[in-house]
Amino acid sequence: MSTATSIGSMPGAEDGDYAEAVRLLLGELPDLPHVPELPGRGVTAAMTGRGLAVVDGLAADLQPAGWRLTDASGVDHRRARSLLAQDLDVVEEQAQDYAGAFKTQVTGPWTLAATVEKPRGDKVLSDHGARRELAQALAEGIGTHLADLRRRLRGVDRWVVQVDEPALAAVVAGQVPTASGFGRHRRVHPPEASAHLEWVVAAITDAGGEAWVHSCAPQTPWSLVAGTGVAGISADLDMLGPSDLDTFAEVLESGRTAALGVVPSTDPASVPSDARVTERVQRWLDMLGLDPEVVERLVITPSCGLAGAGREWATQAVRLSATVARNL
Repeated sequence: MSTATSIGSMPGAEDGDYAEAVRLLLGELPDLPHVPELPGRGVTAAMTGRGLAVVDGLAADLQPAGWRLTDASGVDHRRARSLLAQDLDVVEEQAQDYAGAFKTQVTGPWTLAATVEKPRGDKVLSDHGARRELAQALAEGIGTHLADLRRRLRGVDRWVVQVDEPALAAVVAGQVPTASGFGRHRRVHPPEASAHLEWVVAAITDAGGEAWVHSCAPQTPWSLVAGTGVAGISADLDMLGPSDLDTFAEVLESGRTAALGVVPSTDPASVPSDARVTERVQRWLDMLGLDPEVVERLVITPSCGLAGAGREWATQAVRLSATVARNL
């Protein structure tokens, strides 16, 4: 049986848009709604700011060049944490009577390391000790975050925590720019890349959650991700290459989850029919050598970037994903 969910980000730039997004997801994704993210509200609501709001034991501030670790939390870091708490208040109010599975998203350790600076400049990625400390602080914070969600939504019997790693491909390929922009940080070797993800996955599992890793970047090392103990992997179908087929087939055959972004995230020139999208997924499963009738943990989603869509299309994309899941 297939289910549907969404990646995380939704359109909206005003505080009032958040409650509307929660209502939409609860109404259209009854099997797996999620805590929405509205990055259109500014840097404190965007991916890195949201991730730092979850990190435990480290302080940060917003500099002209972006987020930077500091000795004490600056006003923007405090705002990011406050905004997350306010958003969870809205989710708690709207989903008070909800029972079933629910998903939340956190920024992964490598994406944070590639987007946050050390106290004296340049990315955390450039320092072995700093990136290890950031990953461990994130793992610690996720446990606290998940405990807070459990307290707020007592009817949820299955928590999925999606770890967003759009920068992972660039990290392992040595493609993350240095602060000057003229160079690139050294590539992170697979054993270290895997270890940091394993800490986060283990923290989610220890807290009673189900860990998925999501990336919308091409050339993401999915075989490495699948070996970290994750319960699921999530990607846009358009971003998967021939070498990724075996990994996704193995994940599905082992009873783990594969979430597939197949619905356009921004307003398309022509709206695809649910039959057309369903057929595309069936062809992909056929390439994997899998029978749609026996695949139990396939999840259908819109592709990345729903925050850039108009509200009408965002609603339609979520609805279309749910329809395709039912068709399958």
